[in-house]
Amino acid sequence: MSIKDEQEAEKQDAHYEAARYLRNAEDTLKKAGQDGKWFADKKYVSVACGTAYLGVLLAMDAIFKLRDVKPPKGNWRESIKYYLENAAKIDGRLARDLHTAYEILHIDGYYEGILKISTIRDGFEIAYDIIERICPERELTDEEYKARRRRGSWVGRLAAWLF
Repeated sequence: MSIKDEQEAEKQDAHYEAARYLRNAEDTLKKAGQDGKWFADKKYVSVACGTAYLGVLLAMDAIFKLRDVKPPKGNWRESIKYYLENAAKIDGRLARDLHTAYEILHIDGYYEGILKISTIRDGFEIAYDIIERICPERELTDEEYKARRRRGSWVGRLAAWLF
């Protein structure tokens, strides 16, 4: 398999998984219900925002891997600083989008419990924009993705890269 084919396979796997997180987050958000301009249930909004933010981090990990950005030693996932610094080196717009997704989804939605529908929707829109940066030439079907996971291609390669 050539390097280009390998990178395309990485993009397919990462895009599928990150988009799956966002689809699950959207499903959870529907359970929150609405009351005018506000979501009705804080718990579902918090879970949905946390799930969407994890999808963003999966996409960022894939972007960094494709750009040969190595993670630092130690507990690097605890800090947004690693992500923002490396995103800024790649593209200023990516860093801006990541910071906005972090603020809206992780801080405001997950931790603070912001319930304003338009704000949460903006966070989800930015999350989708970040994930689209790793959109492959051809997206995987569910069956293709499951077959790859059984072979351990995506999980094994990502784990080897991260640790």
